[in-house]
Amino acid sequence: MRHTRLIAAVLLLAAALPALGGGEEQAVQQAFPQAARLDKTTLFLDAAEQERTAELARAPVDSGLFNVYRALGPDGRLLGYAFIDSRTVRTKPATFLVALGPDGRVREVRVLGWGEPGEYRPGERWLGQFRDRGLDGELRLGAGVQAMSGASFTSRTLTDGVRRILAIYKLKLAARD
Repeated sequence: MRHTRLIAAVLLLAAALPALGGGEEQAVQQAFPQAARLDKTTLFLDAAEQERTAELARAPVDSGLFNVYRALGPDGRLLGYAFIDSRTVRTKPATFLVALGPDGRVREVRVLGWGEPGEYRPGERWLGQFRDRGLDGELRLGAGVQAMSGASFTSRTLTDGVRRILAIYKLKLAARD
């Protein structure tokens, strides 16, 4: 069952990659234009870490593999992290980037690939709700995040995705740097 979910996640990402335009590394470079170096790492979450991540995020975790980029300045100073995640919104894939500052707060959320109809795609204004946010009780629909009218699946998928990434940061990266 786990292998099936992993294969599905890989296929979902592969389907969304053409929409990335110049590849995920270029998207990360755009999120951190001052970065002199980008280090890509794959984080592995065991079953207990997946369960803990789901608890912290209050969102399901269906994979134990997450790619993360560390953006480093010319002086080697940590500028932040970037995660690229792919999810199914309703029936089609969506790929989005979540850039975090070195403090683990959201710098930006950007849609990189969108398979659903355009009217369900979140705009910059809606995505801006996540800026400078950390993982807390207000980072949820109906509290500090307003849902997109007529696009509840989009709202939930992206909000859950940001919460999941912030939970992974807290669990796997916060104490490391």
